[in-house]
Amino acid sequence: MTSSYRAPLRDMRFVIDEWLDAATVWRNVPDWADLDAATAVQILEEAARFVTEQVAPLNSSGDLEGCRFEGGEVTMPAGFRDSYRAYVDGGWPALAISADAGGQGLPQLLEVALHEMLAAANHAWLMSPGLTHGASACLHAHGAQSLKAHYLPKIVSGEWLTTMCLTEPQAGTDLGLLRAKAVPAAEVRSELGDAYRISGNKIFITGGAHDLTDNIVHLVLARLPEAPAGTRGLSLFLVPQWLDDSGSPQRVRNGVHCEGIEKKMGLKASPTCTMRFGDALGWMIGEAHRGLAAMFVMMNAARLQVAMQGVAHAQTAWQRASAYAAERTQMRAITTPADYRGDPAQPAPIALHPAMRRTLLDLRCVVEGERAIGLWIGQWLDIAAHHPDENERAKAERFASLLTPVAKAFFTANGFAAASNALQVFGGYGYIHEYGIEQTVRDSRVSMLYEGTNQIQAIDLLVRKTIGDRGEKLRELLAHILDEAAACSHKETAPAELTRIGHTLEQLCASASQITEELLEQSAADKELPYRVADDYLAMIGWLLLAYAWARTLRIAHATDSAETFYAEKRATARYFFDYRIAEFERCRQLVEAGCRASLPFLSMETLNGN
Repeated sequence: MTSSYRAPLRDMRFVIDEWLDAATVWRNVPDWADLDAATAVQILEEAARFVTEQVAPLNSSGDLEGCRFEGGEVTMPAGFRDSYRAYVDGGWPALAISADAGGQGLPQLLEVALHEMLAAANHAWLMSPGLTHGASACLHAHGAQSLKAHYLPKIVSGEWLTTMCLTEPQAGTDLGLLRAKAVPAAEVRSELGDAYRISGNKIFITGGAHDLTDNIVHLVLARLPEAPAGTRGLSLFLVPQWLDDSGSPQRVRNGVHCEGIEKKMGLKASPTCTMRFGDALGWMIGEAHRGLAAMFVMMNAARLQVAMQGVAHAQTAWQRASAYAAERTQMRAITTPADYRGDPAQPAPIALHPAMRRTLLDLRCVVEGERAIGLWIGQWLDIAAHHPDENERAKAERFASLLTPVAKAFFTANGFAAASNALQVFGGYGYIHEYGIEQTVRDSRVSMLYEGTNQIQAIDLLVRKTIGDRGEKLRELLAHILDEAAACSHKETAPAELTRIGHTLEQLCASASQITEELLEQSAADKELPYRVADDYLAMIGWLLLAYAWARTLRIAHATDSAETFYAEKRATARYFFDYRIAEFERCRQLVEAGCRASLPFLSMETLNGN
């Protein structure tokens, strides 16, 4: 019953070629001077072929089979190891890792598109390989030369997979509460440098144990003796599951133990492990007590990937729901389109009914708008890392820093909502596993929780990155969006609807600017204010970004002389967004205003305790 995954290559090509004009950016980077749009399309076509043939067929079966834990070892579902080996053999793990680190050095923009495909086809499959880029970047930027020489080639190639070991039972988001310890192992002589013994327990560790690779390299936050309290006392260590530098012809098992895997709501084919480190040998990455700064390289890469998981869930929801709605017939249609060839007296495809049309358009305008913004962030990361002009690199870094928390929270919230709304299209059939959408609902929910919950992302956006710099980054973003508004509305030859939408975008920017200035002013006297409105503020900025995406899309679609249906549907979807979904911006702004006017009451502890 489940429909096969189809990669949205036409829309990706539109965003990369026309919306981003990526080839122009690539010409400014010497290493990418020969990379053109045609080559990028070929890469994405090959990626789509791999994902469709090797990964997508394992989605439903992997969910039903799940991971098996026995005797401290984890066995992945049937087919996962073989498809992962094909992934490695195809060079996909190294796609966008820098050439200096041993990767192919292609733009991260292309990897962002690849990760959307993988997450849409089989989110659970992606979970363990998904950390490769971030771990490679972290080790390359902060690791000692001896560590990089020994571990980086195997991590970059995908021969060994990695984990990110932060969370402990008593410390979720508050990493300052971590207790894992690291003590110098003076008795160990190693070509890798000074060794440490790592002890402690970590929970919710994705891919902490599996049989995809013969070794797993854990990146672990722990405290040195007499380390400062809080996050300032955390150091980062590389801790392999297997030691192969001991001089012995046989590999030696390190003191790394999987104590069990979680029984989860979704992502059942991805092992989420409880890990125990018992005097495990490890080597420091970066400086003592500066581990969190080093791991932020990995965490930030993971946050954009999680954002694209939200896009992927929305894409899967849209794809499944639209295919089902085109086939499922019920009731006669109230009205029909000009190209409808059915008998008006007979039950019609439910895709023709107004309620379903709205749901499908909701799904489409969210997924395609978010895809443009997600790939845009990928391009900003490429510019920040590779542009020859220092000022352009700094600007790109500011944009990427500001946009990443918005994308992570906004996209994943919409991904779950899209999956839930798509299930409604199926009616009762949506509640049945064979139709696939109930798995998407379950799998999509976790993306709102990990790599920093969506509430944490909202606080990061408003408290740290907006109020923290007195709104400078936000003003720069609004100026960029206003440039697009001007391009839409300030040309004599612009169509009337494009001019109208350009003016709408200007009004949205003015509204966002006004409420931001109020928050900057009032938060000085009301310390709780930004924390109680952060979620609504982030959502407001998210809808503003979608408005920017669809205004730019409409302008490009109007400018083309192509008769392709693709552009006509882009124009129709843009109109729908500005007729209907743009109301979400005003709703969120009003909630922020409400938070400025009123504080939040406290419930009594007696009530909270259920008495």
